[in-house]
Order: sequence, then C-alpha cells, then structure tokens
Amino acid sequence: MSYPTGEVLGARPRSDTSTRFCLWAPNAHHVELQLGDDLITLDDLGGGYFATTAGVGPGTHYRYQLDHGHAVADPASRCQPDGVHGPSEVVDLARYEWSDAAYRPRPLWDHVIYELHVGTFSPGGTFESALEQLDALVELGVTAVELMPIAQFPGERNWGYDGVFAYAVQNSYGGPYGLQRFVDVAHGKGLAVILDVVYNHLGPEGNVLATFGPYFNDHYQTIWGPALNFDDAESDEVREYYWQNARQWFEDFHVDGLRLDAVSSIVDTSSVTFIAELARRCADLSDRLGRPCDLIAETSANDPRTVTSLASGGLGMDAQWNDDFHHSLHVALTAERTGYYCDYDGASDLARAMDEGFVLQGTYSAFRRRRHGAPSGALSPEGFVVFAQNHDQVGNRPRGDRLVSLTGLAPARLAAAIVLLSPGVPLLFMGEEYGESAPFPYFVDHSDERLNESIRESRAREFPELATAGSLYDPVSPDTFDAARLDFSLRERGDHRALWNHYRQLIALRHSLPALRRSPLRHNARAWVEGNVITLVRSHDEGDVVAVFNLGAHDARTLLPGDRRWANLLENSNEEATSVELSPWAFSLYRSVHS
Repeated sequence: MSYPTGEVLGARPRSDTSTRFCLWAPNAHHVELQLGDDLITLDDLGGGYFATTAGVGPGTHYRYQLDHGHAVADPASRCQPDGVHGPSEVVDLARYEWSDAAYRPRPLWDHVIYELHVGTFSPGGTFESALEQLDALVELGVTAVELMPIAQFPGERNWGYDGVFAYAVQNSYGGPYGLQRFVDVAHGKGLAVILDVVYNHLGPEGNVLATFGPYFNDHYQTIWGPALNFDDAESDEVREYYWQNARQWFEDFHVDGLRLDAVSSIVDTSSVTFIAELARRCADLSDRLGRPCDLIAETSANDPRTVTSLASGGLGMDAQWNDDFHHSLHVALTAERTGYYCDYDGASDLARAMDEGFVLQGTYSAFRRRRHGAPSGALSPEGFVVFAQNHDQVGNRPRGDRLVSLTGLAPARLAAAIVLLSPGVPLLFMGEEYGESAPFPYFVDHSDERLNESIRESRAREFPELATAGSLYDPVSPDTFDAARLDFSLRERGDHRALWNHYRQLIALRHSLPALRRSPLRHNARAWVEGNVITLVRSHDEGDVVAVFNLGAHDARTLLPGDRRWANLLENSNEEATSVELSPWAFSLYRSVHS
C-alpha cells in the first residue's frame, strides 16, 4: 500500500489547539488515543495506518491503546519527557524561529569533522552547555560537529546506540527544542552539524516497535539483537518510517548530514536496498531544500559500492568511514596486533590506505579467516573519512584508553599530522586536539537490573583479566560516566596547549593550501613507503605539497620526490631541499618551488 497522502507519522500540531496523530500499527484492529482519562478512536486509513485529529496542542502528553490493551508511547514520538517508559509529548517543531537563513555549509570534502558525545563533552552534559565550547572549535579550525546518537535512550547515561525512539531527542540533553537551538547557533558560527543515526537495531529497554507491527525481521539477527525489517513482508512501511525519520532531521532540525551507524549490519536483499533508496530520496530532498543532505556510512565491509553513485549501480553514500586507515595507523604507532589489528602491517598498509583507500581489497583477512573487501583504487579520496581516534576505537578498548595515553605525546602529534594532511575527510574525536587524558569507557543507565547485570557479565567475559583484577570499569556506575567527562582546563596547560596549537596549525594549512584542501581524483594523492617512512604527494594546479612521516623510533632520512625543488612549510623557509632528515615520530611538510 502507498503511504496515506498528506499524513506524517507521529503527532503534528496544526494549531495551538489542534493536533493530527498518525500511526502505523498493522498488528492492531482498533487503536485509541489516550489523553489523560479520555480515549479517542483513530480512523482506520487502511494498510495498517490509523489517524485522528484531536483538540489538543503542544505540551499534551499521550499514549496509544491497541485493541483495548496496555497503553504505550508513540513509536514516532518527537519527545519523551519522562524517558522511554513515560508518555509521549506533542511538540511543535515548526515554532522555532531559525536565524540560519544565510548559512551555507561547505561541501563535505572541505570539512574537518569533530565527533562529540553530548553527555560528556561539557560539564552540563546538554546541548546548551555544549554551545559554550563551540567558539573554541571554530578557533581550532573545525568546520563540522558530529553528534553521537541523540535519539531517546533509557536513563541519562548512554553512548546513544541503545536508542528506542528514533524520532525523539534525548530528554536529558535538552529535548527537541534544545537540539534546534544547538544547530541554529552552530550554523551562526559557521559550523555544520552531522547527526549519528542508528538504522540497524534498537536498544533492549523501552523498545515498543514490535507491539505495533513487523518492524523486525525474524530471519536475521545483529550482534545487538533483532534486525530491522527492510526486505520482508510489510517492509515498505518500515522503510517509510525510517525515511520520514531521516527527513525530519534535515527539515525540522536543519542538520547538514547523517552518519549512518553500521550499515553493513542492515541486512537487506532487496533489488533496491533501503540505503540506496535513502540516498535517492535525500538527493531529491537536497534539491528541494537547496542545501546538502549528506550521508556518511559507517561500514567495515570494504565494499566500493558504498560510495559509488546510484547511476553507476552503487549505494550512493557521499562518504564512508575508513577503518583500514585507522587500523594501519594504530598498528604503526602502538605495535598492537590483537583482534582485527592482526590484519595490518603498520606503515606499509597506512601508505596503501592513503594511496588507494582500502587496505584489504579482496585479500585474505586472518581475523575473519576469509577474503575481505574489493579494489578501491578508482574511488575518489573524498569518499573516505579518516581518523586516528573515534568513539568506537577508544571506547571499545578495555579501559577506554585514548591514543595519547597509549603512545605518549610525540606519536600522538604525528597521528594528528597524518590525519590532517592525508587525502579524505578528517575526523577528530573530542578532546584529542589537546591530549585529553580522560578515558571514554562504555556506560549505560538501564532501569532493569537483570539487563544491567547481563551487561556487566558480558564485559567481564570480554575482558577477563581486568575483571579478575577488579580494574574493569563498571558500565552501570555513574562513576564510569563521570570519568569520561572532558577537562577543558587542560587545553591551557603546557604540553596540552602546545598540542592544541599543533592541531590548529595543521588545520590552518589544510584550509589554506589547495593541494591539501581537496583531492577529487585518486591520482591527486600518491603515497609510498620506505622502511618506516611514508612519503605522500598531494597534487594541485596551484602547486604540489609533499608530506614525509617517520613512523619509527629511530632517526630516518629520505629523498624528496622528483627533480623538483621543495621549500619547508613548517619552518616557513624559502630554503630549498632535496632530502629530509626526521627524528623519531616526526614529520615534515614541503611545497613545490616553481622556477
């Protein structure tokens, strides 16, 4: 069945005294809207859709009763003021008076992205509190902030991937109006906002979707629980639910892009997958709105179709996270080879990631015990997001250790240079720019003690040595959450300030030099390795740039490429060089000198 014309899922005020309610509930024969002690029967629109108009306005709390059973919250609720177990609230997302009409976001390739977790990013743990730090990010040179998931989750402490109301903005962060204000103020400072959304699973507590209809597919499971139904019976309606969710963020909240969590865990055998359909509809929405609606995929599949255009048979994503870049960099800096790091050889693989995108391109993966990936050398570097840290790579470590805690200052400085001078779209994880020492461990705030205990046991099985020693963070404890809060006072002290200035200088160079600013074609960026030294040449009509990185603990010397002459950019010197000597964990940067 086609979607009912003119309807929007959830509660949409038509005036201060009238609201339209629309619900997809094919499991029910009779649906009633509960307003306090009053019950209003919804009209059956066919195809499992029900709707009614009630004489209530914003601020009204409501639930639905299905077939005279237990009352439950709206699966398309925009606000859960009392959390996942409470009623939904009518909110008027059209009432906010936006001031960003003049804002024009940069193209995705021109961004430096800063990933943050709202709850631990600032002392208040809210959107409003986070606004106080945006000026510092602008000064640093960041152009986009990426918010970890803000869809309503249980309690007040969570990474966000346990969200169960996809449309509702976390109440403890400031709710929907708080998010609107955050985006508006960010735009006023020239910052784009990217939102992390989870379309592959829902959290275990407070999840009501299965009550209403076949939102989940019995044929598949993810590592987090039942898979969402994107390809079985009545999946068209599930797709519509998630399309309207994506559209909400762009239209009602003015976000500039969505980061789609773990798209390789979205099992979809359709001829046109949900992800491809989402890309097409977002492209159409972008044309209508006159501004980008970017889509960034998180995937470890190493499938070049992810960022291949729809017209060429791909999924049409604008970019994807490049885990291979991170993994090879991490191995080069730490020498860790456990888990998925066993597939990477450090400097040589990092050079390949710079040069070709993926490291594993159909070669054997010892971690997976099978071949993995496909060739990516034809893909634009601008289709890859590169990073030395992110929430997963820090937070899924046993102690939530940040890179600087593992390597010390010199390798951390080098990692910053590698990320910010490499082709692709650089992403920073909150606090790395000044060497934040606080860990970022996994934390939750479930009200179900059996679930809490299950999570504790799972973490103990994953990290038995730490559990036995009593040094494993308790994910349920408020102390674990508090330990992850950033300490921005470090930004003004000694080595921390020096590191912050280092990041600022690198970002300024990236913004100012055309060769560093973008690489639309693969041949615009070429990298190779000699021992532990990587040479990266980035080409542009206005002049080439060469970066040389020593990923080793010993001094190194290498020749600069070609017959050209090169001037040192970091020392702002016109003295020409043909070779470079580097101390351990050091780098140098040169521009071509024309005769």
